[in-house]
Amino acid sequence: MAHSRAVVVVTVLAAASVAGWWIGDQRRAADTQYRVVAVVDGDTIEVARGSSRDTIRLLGIDTPETHHPTKPVQCYGPEASAYTTRRLLGRFVRLEDDVETRDIYGRHLAYVYVDGERFEDELLRLGYARLLVIEPNVAHARTMLDEELDAKAHRVGLWGAC
Repeated sequence: MAHSRAVVVVTVLAAASVAGWWIGDQRRAADTQYRVVAVVDGDTIEVARGSSRDTIRLLGIDTPETHHPTKPVQCYGPEASAYTTRRLLGRFVRLEDDVETRDIYGRHLAYVYVDGERFEDELLRLGYARLLVIEPNVAHARTMLDEELDAKAHRVGLWGAC
């Protein structure tokens, strides 16, 4: 009886230790800052941390095209790209993953935070982007939908220009 109790206690302590390590690791990842070193277009950026670089496709949004290989430059695409460049280039950002972390092109899928705020919400609110939710990455879909609906109702950005 004492032996089985000891096994249970050791098992619980081991599980708690592993859980604590994992939570701490996730918190460190969530607090990691990346410098934006390039802006591809309104919804795609390149970040660096040390010597490591990664292309980030912003989750939950789609901005009009500016560099698509088979599509022409779309209405409000240059404005969205210029805004993302002004706001993010050279800045430190934090990334938040959702369920799927890579797309078919190998880009890292993430929500991007600047000054403590989710940048995707800002793009939606100012009419530089449309909502684009692709399951299973739906963590902030409801809030982001509200931002888009408000921009549409007030004909902000692309909703008034296009």
